[in-house]
Amino acid sequence: MSEKAPKPTHPHSPFYAHLSRLRFIKRWGLMRNAVEEDVAQHSWEVAVIAHALAVIRRDVLGLAIDPNAVATRALFHDAAEAITGDLPTPVKYSPAMRQATAHLEDQVCREMLELLPAPLQATLRSVMDTNEWPSEEAALIKAADRLTAWLKCKAELRYGNREFEQAAQQIERKIHDTMRPEVRYFLDTFGPAFDLTLDSLMRGD
Repeated sequence: MSEKAPKPTHPHSPFYAHLSRLRFIKRWGLMRNAVEEDVAQHSWEVAVIAHALAVIRRDVLGLAIDPNAVATRALFHDAAEAITGDLPTPVKYSPAMRQATAHLEDQVCREMLELLPAPLQATLRSVMDTNEWPSEEAALIKAADRLTAWLKCKAELRYGNREFEQAAQQIERKIHDTMRPEVRYFLDTFGPAFDLTLDSLMRGD
């Protein structure tokens, strides 16, 4: 006999419908893109690379961390953009806007969590609210976020789009200034393949 599903206490939550709209929110909105990127795609790529960094940390460096928890938090790291949209980096991180942006994102996160049925809120808060993230997990997710942005810039440059030259240089400088052993291992082991064509990847060059 199958278990009877409990009757929802909050049957019409728009929470996941909001998240599904991340696919419509374009990144790099102030720049000409050879290939457009949306927030849903970006979130998946950050989650994959953050998971890889966590696995490297655990299995190569022998340090304690839960790769699955890191990947889950990374999937939700830009969830608030379902409401705010993607704020361009020059705006988001300008001295005048940094604190205001952080406050806005925190407020939107709280409001989105309140859309959930009460029994789900604590679990989703632990993955959406960056204030609740363990520091090492947060650091890996930030590193993965930078890596995906840099790889995007490099891809645009390969397509002949010089619009991303300065962004690539700035992000690469940040990566090296904040270099972690997990990131160094990822770049040395997996980085070169990102410059290969499909034929070269299939041949294993």
